[in-house]
Amino acid sequence: MSNSLKSRLRRARRTRARIAELKAVRLTVHRSNCHIYVQLIDSAGGKVLASASTLEPELRKTLSSGGTVTAAAEVGKRVAQKARDLGIEAVAFDRSGFKYHGRVKALADAAREHGLKF
Repeated sequence: MSNSLKSRLRRARRTRARIAELKAVRLTVHRSNCHIYVQLIDSAGGKVLASASTLEPELRKTLSSGGTVTAAAEVGKRVAQKARDLGIEAVAFDRSGFKYHGRVKALADAAREHGLKF
């Protein structure tokens, strides 16, 4: 395991410990070079309530690439709509140790614009 991966996982563990104390629904982000994935996880931490990613067929048709800021914004918009359908308004943002920059920031901003509070 590389040092950068160890550092990211350490940051993620610390953030998740703080979120667990809040007992809030968690909006978890994972990004790879080619795609971005997001899940809404219940406050107990054991059940995925909704998810969205650049791998979904509806998004793949409209996006040229899954690894762009535009694609991340679309995923953020989509997960916010799914959360609203479930009656979820407020979440805790779990960036999984990734920097709040670029695609992660675009996803968060789009989710906020479409009704999620965090």
